[in-house]
Amino acid sequence: MKITGKELRQKWLEFYKSKGHTDIGAVSLIGDGTTGVMFNVAGMQPLMPYLLGQPHPAGKRLCNVQGCVRTVDIDSVGDATHFTFFEMMGNWSLGDYFKKEKTAWTFELLTKVFGLDKDKLCTTVFEGNDSAPRDEETAALVIGLGIRPEHVFYLPKEDNWWELEGTVGTPCGPDNEWFYPLDADKPDPVFPDDYVEIGNDVYMQYRKLENGYTPLDHKNVDTGFGFDRMLFFLNGFHDAYLTDLFTGALGKLEELSGKKYSDGGETQKGMRIIVDHTRTAVMLIGDVQSLLPSNVGAGYILRRIMRRAIRWCRKLDLSSDAMLDVAKIFIEEVYSEAYPLLLEKEEYILGEIKKEADKFEATLATGMKEFEKCVAGLERKNEFMKKSDPAYVPETVIGGKAAFRLYDTYGFPLELTEELAAERGLTVDQDGFETAFKEHQEKSRVIAKGEAKGGLESHSEQATRYHTATHLLNAALKAVLSPDCNQKGSNINDERMRFDFNFDRPMTAEEIKAVEDLVNEKIREDLPVVYREMSLEEARKEHFVGVFDSKYGDVVKTYSIGEFSKEMCGGPHVSHTGELGHFKIVKEQSSSAGVRRIKAILE
Repeated sequence: MKITGKELRQKWLEFYKSKGHTDIGAVSLIGDGTTGVMFNVAGMQPLMPYLLGQPHPAGKRLCNVQGCVRTVDIDSVGDATHFTFFEMMGNWSLGDYFKKEKTAWTFELLTKVFGLDKDKLCTTVFEGNDSAPRDEETAALVIGLGIRPEHVFYLPKEDNWWELEGTVGTPCGPDNEWFYPLDADKPDPVFPDDYVEIGNDVYMQYRKLENGYTPLDHKNVDTGFGFDRMLFFLNGFHDAYLTDLFTGALGKLEELSGKKYSDGGETQKGMRIIVDHTRTAVMLIGDVQSLLPSNVGAGYILRRIMRRAIRWCRKLDLSSDAMLDVAKIFIEEVYSEAYPLLLEKEEYILGEIKKEADKFEATLATGMKEFEKCVAGLERKNEFMKKSDPAYVPETVIGGKAAFRLYDTYGFPLELTEELAAERGLTVDQDGFETAFKEHQEKSRVIAKGEAKGGLESHSEQATRYHTATHLLNAALKAVLSPDCNQKGSNINDERMRFDFNFDRPMTAEEIKAVEDLVNEKIREDLPVVYREMSLEEARKEHFVGVFDSKYGDVVKTYSIGEFSKEMCGGPHVSHTGELGHFKIVKEQSSSAGVRRIKAILE
């Protein structure tokens, strides 16, 4: 069947709503710190608390289409099927229906709604092991629905079992994966060579023990079907970039470059990278948490994605402004209905993409000079060594640390340095680069862990004072500069506080003093710091500051400082502002594009 992205989204949600499910919508793409990853990488990830037993405010039957970002295989983006941003169609039963209903609904969806031939459907189930039995129940159910018995395959734990590795006491269980021939017209396709996985249903029916499993009373169903994959599969494409999600963006690149996507080769690869990476940048910058490019954490990944797209624009003889044209198509035409926030933030998104593109274009020239210095240094060394030892073999490898400096300081992706080196008959020390990169990642992880605890490096009395002071500072910045100022990160120890916030220019001396004075005024007033737990809806109505859509949950922790500051936060805090002492800003500087940093002390 031929189907558009909008139609697929609508069919999925309408089908499960007809089965009593509530559409819970999509949450932030950016991880909330509870799962150890920077981005949501699967549709079920934000629902983990509810799969573990916490009641969901929307009930026991849920569905949505959830955006995800995954960059572990970023180097594969450029082929026909890989993306950095993608969506997962999901539905869940939280202790409600189980295998009988779910197998029937998946079969109905695939055969009745999407028109797949039941005689060509294949499915896999858990073959069993010493800890858990063979999943004969699911096999019998799918055969009873009309799946040919010879199309039901029993596979081992690594293929058809889901659990959280390294945990005890968590739900787990077998899964039921669904497959269909990629070429439906091919006679007698062979499983699995000629088939593509189109989705799976996980049956969480056991609790994991130290050794083995025990049956769960509260059984869950977790379904995941890849939206982008399903779309190109249902349209009969072998190239995922031929769906209507990308045709407009690719058409724009063809118009601007004078090249054709169908030319294949580097042109096709480059166009795929540009549209994929631009789409991901649009989604992350336009996210409810408004991620911006930076040199650490998730912002570092966003910068890498954007600069890779810019580099490919240059390779295709395109201005980096081509990304703006592509971004507009994604915002205005492709995702305007599913993600209306993108339209609201369009000017902001395009502005941030433009800033990063201009910044990278400027650093490219400087980076090229640095690259030439590396080459010149290598040539001088070889010339010197050759004079002293005629048998000396010239060195032809650019060091890993030098390559990482080009990457980290000047934004040169490793492949760009390798390409430039190859033009000069040189190679790059990849292992040395990876070592330097891992050292950088470890530093980023340390920072990220600090931010996950509210930015506190300790929970001493002084750090607690500083943490409370960040609430006053946040409110003062909103009052003095703009209500749109929001915290973007913090780091606190016993000596000082560091606070990042979005603002597009340096603060004036007058503004710094006004913020300082306002914080100290609230300290002198000795305002009570009041802790309350309340529903998310109550927090919204009472205008508490926080990222309301970053994860699901119906009870939040809040702290009020008089009527001056109202924030959702996990603590810790002092009981009255008078305990803080005198607040002094010692430095105001840039943190990253569009983000300022304040360093302050309590005297």
